[in-house]
Amino acid sequence: MTSSQTRNDDAAHIDARLTQIAQQVLKVPTLAYRNSDSLDFHTVSVGQIKLALRAAYEAGRQSMK
Repeated sequence: MTSSQTRNDDAAHIDARLTQIAQQVLKVPTLAYRNSDSLDFHTVSVGQIKLALRAAYEAGRQSMK
């Protein structure tokens, strides 16, 4: 496997994990742009943002083990 393939695999894995966090914590169905304000902008509380950031931080820590 080439280094660019590894980077692409890593980026895909990270994107998948971030989407999972967005869905579970922020209740955002997708992180894909849908070119519609009603679909691309979401109201979330600071508490939800904090939980999502903690989840992302913990996912990063776990990936280093």
